[in-house]
Amino acid sequence: MLWTIFLFLNGLLILVLLYFTRRRQKNEPPLDKGLIPWLGHALEFGKDAAKFLARMKEKHGDIFTVRVAGHYVTVLLDPNSFDAIINDTVFLDFTRARNQLVKRIFSLQLPSIKPTAERKWMERHFHGLHLSKLNSSMNIHLQNLLLSDQTGFGPSEWRQDGLFSLCYSLLFRAGYLTLFERKDNTATVYKEFRKFDNLLTKLARCSLKQGERETANSSRERLWELLSPSWPSGGSEPASWQHSYHHFLQEEGVDAEMQKRASLLQLWTTQCNAGPAAFWLLGFLLTHPEAMEAVKSEIRCLTLQDTSLQHPPINPLEAHSTPVFDSVLSETLRLTAAVMINREVVQDKILRMANGKEYHLRQGDRVCLFPFLSPQMDPEIHQDPQIFKYDRFLNEDITVKDKFYKKEKRLKYYNLPWGAGKNICVGKEFAVTAIKQFVFLLLTHLDMEMCDPEAKLPPVNPSRYGFGMLQPDGDLQVRYRLKMPQHRMLLI
Repeated sequence: MLWTIFLFLNGLLILVLLYFTRRRQKNEPPLDKGLIPWLGHALEFGKDAAKFLARMKEKHGDIFTVRVAGHYVTVLLDPNSFDAIINDTVFLDFTRARNQLVKRIFSLQLPSIKPTAERKWMERHFHGLHLSKLNSSMNIHLQNLLLSDQTGFGPSEWRQDGLFSLCYSLLFRAGYLTLFERKDNTATVYKEFRKFDNLLTKLARCSLKQGERETANSSRERLWELLSPSWPSGGSEPASWQHSYHHFLQEEGVDAEMQKRASLLQLWTTQCNAGPAAFWLLGFLLTHPEAMEAVKSEIRCLTLQDTSLQHPPINPLEAHSTPVFDSVLSETLRLTAAVMINREVVQDKILRMANGKEYHLRQGDRVCLFPFLSPQMDPEIHQDPQIFKYDRFLNEDITVKDKFYKKEKRLKYYNLPWGAGKNICVGKEFAVTAIKQFVFLLLTHLDMEMCDPEAKLPPVNPSRYGFGMLQPDGDLQVRYRLKMPQHRMLLI
């Protein structure tokens, strides 16, 4: 009797294992489940996604499916085939996975808001006349902060700081003042934001330790309170960007508590990338003298009516083209922007690749594009992809280079720091302008040099792959001082 029960239970276990064990079908991508049941490759993926996916690419090619914490994720690394994923709104969906991540990180749910309505509101405020006003406000705040931070220091007195800390602090505070228009708590918001942002990837992956969880929850709740509107609900026509956003949420039926939480999501979305991007750009310039001289030479050619910090100048970056500066920024983003474009398969789909092959994608699976690995770090597209080349995006006649190839076919997507298609980052133009304004101000108004002339840029923090701009694992120590007013353009 006992033997019969044992055989029955053993057989039942085998049937359960067979039922829940994934097997690759004939027309599906290569399947790599990993050695750990259910968990699969989750640990390796979370530790260093770029290293892991590069290993999978070498093993399986440009398309493969991996198991990650119970999910099956098909990774597509052929940029010539990206449109089949980016443009599909019938078989693929990006909202469900995004909403789950937003709930996990920001404890936020906005079920009444349609993504199209929110995007339409964002586009209205980050395009056209609204964008021009934001850019102008950002430029003024950057100048004022740069000047006020030098208060108490003599004109020839050097200051020392970490470059990442300097860039993140200045750009974050200027962005916060521009969008949220709150001058009373800027320093406190920045301090809490950095604590929260440092734990954000662990929040997303549910890998916080007990002490870290308490810190993350405390910073999140503190930020909710700090970002609470300073005006009464309802009333006058929205004036500031934040006021307009809350007005939009109210019209969509979002309650006051979720409005506070939504403000933190917007703060992170708008401020998490510019500071790190400026750090890498300046870091590459400081460690590549030829690139620094090329950018300074271009800046010297710009016509400035007034370069005084006390009187806001006409922004020369808006009045003149800067192809060298733009190439340096594009190269910086190629090396350090690591977004992941994710979709959920809501109906079985046949994926047609650019090479003519077809693969079946199962309903319930996920699809991931990782442009950092391909096209951005693909040696067939970008020669010596690990090396910073400031003129990589320049033609010989100093015009923008936009022709890149893979397998002798010209690429539509050769650098994707902002995503692509209908879901491309709405604030791209605002972010690009802010980064360029910031770097321009520092180069024209500060003497800056590395404390150690032989220093190298720190390595990237590998846990940040998939979350926008990479951040450094460490910092680059620099010293700087204000230039004398009459020397600002002569000595640049």
